[in-house]
Amino acid sequence: MFDLKITGGTVVDGTGADRFTADVGIKDGKIVEVRRRGPNDPPLAGPAAETIDAAGKIVAPGFVDIHTHYDGQVSWDDLLEPSSNHGVTTIVAGNCGVGFAPVRPGQEQWLIELMEGVEDIPGTALTEGITWGWETYAEYLDVIGSRELAVDMGSQIAHGTVRAYAMGERGARNEPATAEDIAAMSALVQEAIEAGALGFSSSRTLAHRAMDGEPVPGTFAAEDELFALGRATAAGGGAVFELAPQGAAGEDIVAPRKELEWMRRLGEEIDCALSFALIQVDADPNLWREQLELSAAAHQAGSRLYPQVAARPFGMLLGFPGHHAFTHRPTYRRLKAECSREELAARLAEPAVRQAILSEQDLPLDPNVLFDGMFALAQYSTERLYSLGEPPDYEPTPDRTVAAIARDRNQDPLATMYDLMLEADAATMLMLPMFNYADGNHDAIREMMTHPAGVLGLSDGGAHCSMICDASYPTFLLTHWARDRHRGEKLPLEYVVRKQSHDTAQLFGLTDRGVIAVGKKADINVIDLDALTLHAPRMAYDLPAGGHRLVQGASGYTATIVNGVITRRDGVDTGARPGRLVRGGR
Repeated sequence: MFDLKITGGTVVDGTGADRFTADVGIKDGKIVEVRRRGPNDPPLAGPAAETIDAAGKIVAPGFVDIHTHYDGQVSWDDLLEPSSNHGVTTIVAGNCGVGFAPVRPGQEQWLIELMEGVEDIPGTALTEGITWGWETYAEYLDVIGSRELAVDMGSQIAHGTVRAYAMGERGARNEPATAEDIAAMSALVQEAIEAGALGFSSSRTLAHRAMDGEPVPGTFAAEDELFALGRATAAGGGAVFELAPQGAAGEDIVAPRKELEWMRRLGEEIDCALSFALIQVDADPNLWREQLELSAAAHQAGSRLYPQVAARPFGMLLGFPGHHAFTHRPTYRRLKAECSREELAARLAEPAVRQAILSEQDLPLDPNVLFDGMFALAQYSTERLYSLGEPPDYEPTPDRTVAAIARDRNQDPLATMYDLMLEADAATMLMLPMFNYADGNHDAIREMMTHPAGVLGLSDGGAHCSMICDASYPTFLLTHWARDRHRGEKLPLEYVVRKQSHDTAQLFGLTDRGVIAVGKKADINVIDLDALTLHAPRMAYDLPAGGHRLVQGASGYTATIVNGVITRRDGVDTGARPGRLVRGGR
């Protein structure tokens, strides 16, 4: 008897092979039968506790998101949204050199402020939500391992936490590491990999800073430190070495070439996969192509160097619920302090209030408040700030910029920006693409995604709560790239599915998932592709201590299955929690 049967669906199995009609039988969390069916063939024989009729629908593997920041959220939230409502069945946390283990007693608040500054996760939510209960990284994994989750979760050990644990204040302040420091850090990394860490992560981009303005520990690490930690990653049994490289945010266009050179040499020595963030920057719009070519050459030389690429423009969302151009206008400040969210939305729509806010001068910038200057960025970005529409269009044409709409309306651009954000009860968000949109289309992104070395990542699920909601990448890949794109070439559905299931799983050695085949984990999505819709982003206020985060819903997922158990039906959480900690193959 099967626990679950999925009958009559169009299977896109994750290997990139052509789709086919088949029935899938599931037992004890595994796929035990995949029976291809012709038009006149009977369904898979044998009773089942439940059967899903998938006729006319896509049956695909569960998606594996390799770049998330649920390191703290996992201790209070077993659902792990927003990733889990976009077909994701496995997540990997601990990216960008930040995390919460190891941690010395008394160091917890510093780690919270590091995560808050780098990843824009409300510190109050982390302070109230994290239950702690560990010191070593192995103990952290044990705590996660005791949790029952909606998805499987793996973790990487972070350079920032390792440096702070081994070196104390010197490590936190990015002082050079001594030979003794490096030996202590190497031991911590090797122990973590042996305990089940899926990788080691580091950040070297200056854009990643703690709340006190200090760059992530490890940002300026010398080569002897980096290579020693790479060797420790290999000595622990082999795992991924993940990096946010220097120059990733365009602050130094020479740095990425130097970064790839040492990563190539490290990869040749330790024979581990190295993955680094790759985006298109306006300062050098074709640098990304050179980095892809260098990565391909590294593969040929025996170094497994994988650029981690995004599926759409990389930037931020601006609107009244989050950052916007009017945060420093006195009338807005007063109303925000006096009104509830609902009252504020209504007051902002009043003509007199609108006129007052538009006519006022900005209050002074507070240099001690992180991101306090975002209002000025918004004011000077009207030529690059886009109205997304509903459903959102992430490849908008130039006529959809705030400035272009203002010219069409014969209106001041800031007035147009105000009116656009006022739509949908003052909840509309506008898109400011800072990277990956230098050409005004997605052709560069398409080339990145189709490069043999490129892997899909950078969703930042669980992070950048007030600015982005890119955990919706999986749905966007299916709707935009495989079905709807109109400004250039699409991608085959089979390719899109493979890139976010088989390929991402393989990078982290998760060979038991990512494809629909006998013997593999029963992590599966049943998708009504014709009806699949990515909804407009909105601000939710559901984190601990009333913390906010941008979320983006989707409809069209008939079922999401984790370890053979249905966790979502028609997009609604079933309450089942079959997800568990994933430890590395060591």
